[in-house]
Amino acid sequence: MQAPDPWGFEEEPVETWGDLFTAQAPDLVPLALFLLLAYVSFHRKSTRLKYVTLATSVAYMGFFKSNLLSITDIFRVVDWSFPPLAHNLAWYLFAGFTLVSTILWGRFYCGRVCAYGAFTQLMDAVLPRHWRVDVPKGLEAQAGWIKFGILASVLTYYVVTHNTMVYRYVEPFWMFGRSETSPILWTLLGLLLVATVFVRNLYCRFLCPLGATLGVISLATVFRIKRWSECSTCKMCEKTCEWGAIDGPRILRTECVRCDDCERMYADTAKCPHWRILDYKARKAGAAIRLTPVKSQGLGAGG
Repeated sequence: MQAPDPWGFEEEPVETWGDLFTAQAPDLVPLALFLLLAYVSFHRKSTRLKYVTLATSVAYMGFFKSNLLSITDIFRVVDWSFPPLAHNLAWYLFAGFTLVSTILWGRFYCGRVCAYGAFTQLMDAVLPRHWRVDVPKGLEAQAGWIKFGILASVLTYYVVTHNTMVYRYVEPFWMFGRSETSPILWTLLGLLLVATVFVRNLYCRFLCPLGATLGVISLATVFRIKRWSECSTCKMCEKTCEWGAIDGPRILRTECVRCDDCERMYADTAKCPHWRILDYKARKAGAAIRLTPVKSQGLGAGG
């Protein structure tokens, strides 16, 4: 057996990427599988897979890992200070997937991946519909701007103070890790959840600064929801949209979380009136007539 070098000249072992992947596999592999599930459920427009994804998000990303993106990650961008890549592969996978998916499809993270958003969507799915309070359209449009005001205020506060703990007062995500001890914050969280029973997705729609950030990025979304030219008169999807993201023929990209509800309605020949109009015109003309989709022109909350 070789004696240790008494002079301290022994070279430190060099970690290879294989070593790094192996060491971080317990975090990387489940995260990658969950993100794949989220994408597949979105791509297939499957209601069953959607709710499996939401339940998995709450159970695994929320209560088991307490792994959510936060306004504190926006602080990293402000400071241009990021964790070392080699030992934070899961964070880069998570953040990278969120950024790319937002550019491609919009607020995909909010509608599929975020554990708190998943929790409130599951609440909405199991609670009686007659408990809901419909927010008037005008008020909803104005309230949609609140989250942008919160985002601007929090960023200003952070730039001045560099106090990251401000996130505790604008995000309820700490509920999953149960790391907060303040009775006041737990009381506020309870009031927020009670209010969410009556106003669906209250925090996500009106108060979330991270959602506001992703909403701004969503203005550059590549693959947008197509709309028929007749959507301005039908309004069936607009009336059923639980995010207030449809205004006539426009999809408000800052509000839409790609929940699939309108897209499934859009493709349902039995429910969507446009297919019946298409069939009527085809029979009347004696030939098939193809309607031309128009791109969403929505620019923002209520805009």
